Amino acid sequence: MRKTLYDKLWDEHVVHTEPDGTSVLYVDLHLVNEVTSPQAFEGLRAANRRVWRAESTLATPDHHIPTAARERGIRDPIARVSVETLGENCRDLGIVEYPMLDPRQGILHVIAPEQGITLPGMTIVCGDSHTTTHGAFAALAFGIGTSGVEHVLSTQCLQLKRSKTLLVRVDGRLPPGCTPKDIALHLIGAIGTGGATGYAIEFGGSTVRALSMEGRMTLCNMAIEAGARTGMVAFDEVTLQYVRSRPRYPRGRLGLLAEAHWRTLHSDTDAAFDATFLIDAAAISPYVTWGTSPEMVTTVDGLVPEPADEVEPVKREAMVKALAYMGLKGGDRVMDIRLDKIFIGSCTNARIEDLRAAASVVEGRHIATNIKLAMVVPGSGSVKSQAEHEGLDRIFRKAGFEWRSPGCSMCVAMNGDRLEPGERCASTSNRNFEGRQGAGGRTHLVSPAMAAAAAVAGHFVDVRRVMQ
Repeated sequence: MRKTLYDKLWDEHVVHTEPDGTSVLYVDLHLVNEVTSPQAFEGLRAANRRVWRAESTLATPDHHIPTAARERGIRDPIARVSVETLGENCRDLGIVEYPMLDPRQGILHVIAPEQGITLPGMTIVCGDSHTTTHGAFAALAFGIGTSGVEHVLSTQCLQLKRSKTLLVRVDGRLPPGCTPKDIALHLIGAIGTGGATGYAIEFGGSTVRALSMEGRMTLCNMAIEAGARTGMVAFDEVTLQYVRSRPRYPRGRLGLLAEAHWRTLHSDTDAAFDATFLIDAAAISPYVTWGTSPEMVTTVDGLVPEPADEVEPVKREAMVKALAYMGLKGGDRVMDIRLDKIFIGSCTNARIEDLRAAASVVEGRHIATNIKLAMVVPGSGSVKSQAEHEGLDRIFRKAGFEWRSPGCSMCVAMNGDRLEPGERCASTSNRNFEGRQGAGGRTHLVSPAMAAAAAVAGHFVDVRRVMQ
């Protein structure tokens, strides 16, 4: 029987399956943060259990940590306690942690791939929905809740049912100025935030094959925003060259055996998917979200849609509510939307490739006078160090940006980096929900290059024109 990549990964990790389809799935790598783990660790203690495989677990604080003046410690008492508690739990239970001041610290979905801890063929879970990022490595990766965190800590397994499979095939050459973030927003705009519910997405096609690993990670990171359980990309030479350069890559005979297996991690020819969605790369433009859901998106040279044009009552009502929150109205030109803050960072777009793209736009320019704050937050200590080695930090600072330490930062506003009520932000993060970046804050999702161009103009602008 011909198998999809998802089927291969699932079948290789199933421990047991019940008649109703509920399966026990073995977990190769468990990533732990400070937000979703405290109750899980308490549950372990209450049941007098230890961690089943501490060596298969990696922890780091990323949500609550400050990105400025970090050497002064964490001022917010709740955030400080959560970070300290993670450290205490890791020390007590023998889990490797990259603490706040460790040079390897950063966002979990950035540091695990760059350190070579994420490897092809793995099952990977974390108490964070954007764990789908790791699927770029031909891995089965997805987010879990706090009860799932406890279950994996104590058994190294999870109970769940097999997903359906969806092939998202993107073919053609990606137009200049368009990025993997734009592919993701194009997909979500087309099928909606529930369009892939119940599915595991495999991204394929010539466009995806031409992407770097960083671009593939961005694409898989956003799969959850289409409702998918996970996103993944088949193994190829691009994957191999990336993992070979990582510190934790398996060496010698073990590496040769691993590579031989990794080369099988692709969907078989003529494997049957439950659904297929085709995208012509030539149809993709730089996108900007206008509402309070990633599916509320349009091209940068477009108009905010009119609710009256929506025939479905539920969607029309959601549009009216979103526009009221965002302070916009149908028919507004996207390029007339003025901004207050710029955020370049998050597990979606804070890798070195993202920072290079943004720096190439702002070099020799300066942020507009109406921009109160423009900030760049590298995804990890390693990304920060590499960017500084290349002089990107100097480019950003000279242009008026703040250069910060790594962390989730304004993506989730749990760390002092937030919008004030009514402030409007061009953000490279993954969600634009109400209050996501701060109570009353208004978020527009864009690519790093688009955010950089908006910082210079003070409003949204077509990055393709800036590049010319």
